Amino acid sequence: MGLLKMATKWGIVSAGKISHDFACVLRSLSPLEHKIIAVAARKLEDAQKFAEQHEIPKAFGSYAELATNPDVDVVYVGTVTSHHFPVGRLMLEAGKHVLMEKPMCMNVKETKELIKLAKEKQLFLMEALWSRFLPTYRKLMSELAKQTIGDVYYINSTSGMNSEAVARINKKELGGGVTLDLGIYTLNSVLMVYGSEKPLQIEAVGHLNSDGVDENVAAVLKFSKGRLATISYTSKAQLPCELEVVGTKGTLKLPFPMWCGNILITPDTKYDFLLPPTVGVCNFINSSGLRYEADCVRECLQKGLLECPKMSHADSELLATLMEEIRKQLGVTYPSDAE
Repeated sequence: MGLLKMATKWGIVSAGKISHDFACVLRSLSPLEHKIIAVAARKLEDAQKFAEQHEIPKAFGSYAELATNPDVDVVYVGTVTSHHFPVGRLMLEAGKHVLMEKPMCMNVKETKELIKLAKEKQLFLMEALWSRFLPTYRKLMSELAKQTIGDVYYINSTSGMNSEAVARINKKELGGGVTLDLGIYTLNSVLMVYGSEKPLQIEAVGHLNSDGVDENVAAVLKFSKGRLATISYTSKAQLPCELEVVGTKGTLKLPFPMWCGNILITPDTKYDFLLPPTVGVCNFINSSGLRYEADCVRECLQKGLLECPKMSHADSELLATLMEEIRKQLGVTYPSDAE
């Protein structure tokens, strides 16, 4: 059977909440295109429970076992952020293509090392920043290309909710901090609108929690040609979680939830992109939208691409660079920064 007719065979690393949602989405797609072969967790019983729930043939109690399984083509890594680099390296060393949950890694150094390894191994690697693949964001980019609102000079992007009880956001050892978890969505939206241009200047302010990671942040980004962007994100309270793109002829708006919403408001039209239902109940809002990044991975693998044009390695490196600069200004450091 030719490659184009074969299903993409997935392995799932971690049996947590986002992995559950991704598995629900893959099972909602055609089995002729996507098939989950195996799941791995740090505890075998967790993997077995996940496998039973999602009708997955194989369950492993270690990531290494999945890495060496010959039936898996590509691995989705849904671990906590602090494990992204070592798990990604393990999978690439074993010859697996990788879809890495955002952020790609903890810092610029790890991000560049993982990308370098993927290129050396001639393997596909992509950061799973699902916003880039959603119909709302594709429509947003189309409206900008058509100059619907003229020349853009200002962007305001917010993402925040009361998540002080969520360990992955608030514990340093897990790769916590709102910049890596929520701020990445605001930065991504700005970079998409401004064509992946690196800002001339960033000024960030914020507060850290008792564990030394950021919990409440605001920043201003200065770009060329008189353009600005403001971003704010927090784990302390519910923010509007909206994206506003302001041009000389009007405004484009993605209302809550800006990172995965299905509504785009233009000066004269409200577009509503309904997301298909999923097999099983998801943990997070609009997780059905994960299907678009999954389909993109399949398309890239079929074409023999090592990176996705919609979420390139350069895009991931730029995001990592900006997040690291913001962390530096706030005084947030991780053990991996010094390694």
